[in-house]
Amino acid sequence: MTVRLERQGRLARIVLAKPPLNICDLAMLGELGDRLEEARGASVVVLEAGEGCRAFSAGNAVEDHVPERAPEMLRRFHRAIRLLLETDAITVADVRGDALGGGCELVTACDLVYATPNARFGQPEIKVGCFPPVAAALLAKRIGWGKAMEMIATGRLVPAAEFPLVTQVTEEGPPLDDLLAMSAPVLAAAKRAMRAGTLEEAERIYVEDVLPLDDCGEGIRAFLAKTPPNWRHS
Repeated sequence: MTVRLERQGRLARIVLAKPPLNICDLAMLGELGDRLEEARGASVVVLEAGEGCRAFSAGNAVEDHVPERAPEMLRRFHRAIRLLLETDAITVADVRGDALGGGCELVTACDLVYATPNARFGQPEIKVGCFPPVAAALLAKRIGWGKAMEMIATGRLVPAAEFPLVTQVTEEGPPLDDLLAMSAPVLAAAKRAMRAGTLEEAERIYVEDVLPLDDCGEGIRAFLAKTPPNWRHS
């Protein structure tokens, strides 16, 4: 198995485990989609590289970009991307080493990105005569047209400190305890509201989905009483 799922209560870790570079072939892409399916129900999902890996992922196998294999490669990879985009869980990329090609696209589909100082990000597909569909669809929305175009059109590698998607450059990894200390359904509702992108829908989610929750009342009670909240749904 080249992709593992490790569950710890509300936390799901999806571990890319194909040393040294986590280059994703068709089988690995299928496993990635399966593990993401199995992670349903978690409130926080972390993507990370396993032991012995020098990269988060150096992307999808070049040999799978040929005309007779590329459609199936894209189908499997885009299934994984859609699962990341559609989940109500907070998705976190823990990037140690390079995230290139499909690896960078996986990062682009995550909500939060924590990277070590030596991490680099890049979309080098243009150098082998193709382009990255996920990055073409998502990257400009997340980092701006000019920066996205530079990455896609030149294949330049960007260090972690310069990549706008990086939430924090750190050797310590993601501060998961901060996320796991929050109410799971309220986190999910907040993400749905952000994904909707309109004030009207955010208001509807707040009134219809959050205010009726026991956790909403508990959070207010705990704040006023100056005590830690006891979430019922976490």
